[in-house]
Amino acid sequence: MTREIRVQGTVADGFEGVREEFIAVLAAQEPRYAGQLAAYVKGRKVVDLWVGPDTDGDTLYGVYSSTKGAAHLVVALLVQDGTLDLEREVAHYWPEFAAEGKSAVTLRELLAHRAGVVGADDGFSPEEIADDRAIAARLAAQRPFWRPGTAFGYHALGVGALAGEVVFRATGRTLQELYEERVRAPHGLDFHLGLPEELEGRFRSVLPMDPTPEQQALLASLPTGPHTLGAIAFNRNAAEPTVLEALPNSRLVRAKGQASAGGVASARGLARMYAAAVTGIEGGEPLLKADTVAAFGQIQSAGHDLVARAHKVFAVGFQATSEAWYPCLGAGSIGHSGAGGSQAFADPRSGLTYGYTRRRFAFPGGPAPENERLVRAVHDAALAVG
Repeated sequence: MTREIRVQGTVADGFEGVREEFIAVLAAQEPRYAGQLAAYVKGRKVVDLWVGPDTDGDTLYGVYSSTKGAAHLVVALLVQDGTLDLEREVAHYWPEFAAEGKSAVTLRELLAHRAGVVGADDGFSPEEIADDRAIAARLAAQRPFWRPGTAFGYHALGVGALAGEVVFRATGRTLQELYEERVRAPHGLDFHLGLPEELEGRFRSVLPMDPTPEQQALLASLPTGPHTLGAIAFNRNAAEPTVLEALPNSRLVRAKGQASAGGVASARGLARMYAAAVTGIEGGEPLLKADTVAAFGQIQSAGHDLVARAHKVFAVGFQATSEAWYPCLGAGSIGHSGAGGSQAFADPRSGLTYGYTRRRFAFPGGPAPENERLVRAVHDAALAVG
């Protein structure tokens, strides 16, 4: 017997097929699945759907590395302003970063995951991993794990702190403060880098991965030594190793909103942020000029990622979403996925912006597999509607 799936929310005319695809995708999920899907086209909200127990369109989830999209948007604004220069050495803004052979690393290389400081030799404490400035201070003194600029590897829990320290040194303001003042508050975004105490009631804790026996066997076959680059990048080499699935469940992480993985958002918030940045909302001016979007969408690192041990593609800070995940999207699409399953991006060529969240940590980590079908459905509808 097919179970009834009750999707709530709305879709605009022409996007009815997205609702049907969402229902079809959910048929393969666990009965207690909870998640959200939202999309804008040229600044107009066209998809706003949710499903699951204890969930509505305003529910907030930890979005892991989708947080990096907000962090890199702040950097893009400062580059656009002329406050930061991608070709400047990081040490120009932050002299301590020059230690251990890092003096020539440019801001562009840092954002493209080419600096080689994916973590600290002896890891971070739980208090440090929640605090961007503590992470940055430790990484400034860290010897790179490869010669900077010669290769790349995902700076999973540190790139937001590194970028944030550059922002702080150049402006005297934290990245979180600038995001709140220039991005979140003016556009009413339900995407927080530092969740206020009064909004805690809308947050839902992340549920751990629930792998099948076959998936458990695959996970068991992966390299897990505490001294691999992957372990160092995800702080599994610490005295108290970071449990990634539980990271957003820490109130300290949510309160500080660390800029690599500490953001809290709804799907509405993810999609609306990219709409505000790239297309403008409801006829308003976008935060980023077209030239800035194009510059930050240029591919910087493509090939073998030393941390992920797989083929990855990065633009300037953002993931190059069309090349990394969804080839149906236009060239120059920018965004960032999150380990728990979230996905968020802007496709400047079609005017589509997209946000997806889910409560249970997805296998195997990274954007949940159902995004592939959902992205195509939303993109096809956006092109058809025009």
